[in-house]
Formats: sequence, structure tokens, C-alpha cells
Amino acid sequence: MIIRQASTQDAVDIAAVWNAEIRDGVSTFNSVEKTLTEVEEMIAQREAATQVAHEGESFLGFVTYGQFRGGIGYRHSVEHTIYLTPAAKGRGVGRALMARIYEVARGEGHHIMVAGIGGENADAIGFHTALGFKEVGRMPEAGRKFDRWMTLVLMQREL
Repeated sequence: MIIRQASTQDAVDIAAVWNAEIRDGVSTFNSVEKTLTEVEEMIAQREAATQVAHEGESFLGFVTYGQFRGGIGYRHSVEHTIYLTPAAKGRGVGRALMARIYEVARGEGHHIMVAGIGGENADAIGFHTALGFKEVGRMPEAGRKFDRWMTLVLMQREL
């Protein structure tokens, strides 16, 4: 497995994985799919803060982060997004991507990483717990998707 900084050439694969979750999953409350242009712009803006995993010619997944909230007071806090292809799950790809993104974030002077997780997504909560994230808040009915209210679970980890 190779993990490297994403390039705009990865945008199609990133959009495919992300949009599958937007369409069908509960890990994001977003219901509007990402366009190829939006993903290309994100990669260009975030540079090292977007990493991808490949095995041979197969795309396995990606991780990215951006500032947690606007304003200079939050400049050391970032929130990440990680998605894997179905074939990559349970193989250590997520852990490897997260280890890489911690290095990048620390190198950029960040102090904490935040995960905003849909409360129905027990696998993601378990994954983040195993990586040392601690639950710091629950916001019942904070989002809406699939015609129902959803809980947002906030987790964080010091870098």
C-alpha cells in the first residue's frame, strides 16, 4: 500500500467514494454530491492536508482536513474527513491514512483533530475510539438526512 499526497488526478476517485457516502450513508448529513471541480479545488487548496491510499492501480481511500471553525482562535484545531472503498475496510488502510495525516497536521502546527460523526455510524465511532479519540459532545437532532433527525457525535484527539 502506498500513501501519498493527493493530486487533482485523484479527484475522480475521491469524489466517487465521497459521493457514495453522501448518497447512501449516515456518516455525513450532507445530501448534495461533490462535483469534480469542488474536489479538485479542495485538493489544490489543502495540498498536504489531503492524502490518498493506493494498492497497485486500486484506489483505497482518502483523508483530508481543514480548520475546525472560522477565526484565528481556532487555527490550531482541524476537522478531518476519511472515506475508504468497501474493499479497503478492515485492512488497516484507515489507520495508515490517519497516521499519515497526524504527521502532516502536527508538522503544520495543529494541536487537536476533531471528528464529527453521525450518531448512527457505530463503526466510525469505534474506529475513532480505537485511534485514541475521545467523545467530547453529542448534539441530538443536529442534522437531517433521509427524512429523519440525526445526532452529531463530536470526538477529538490531541496531536
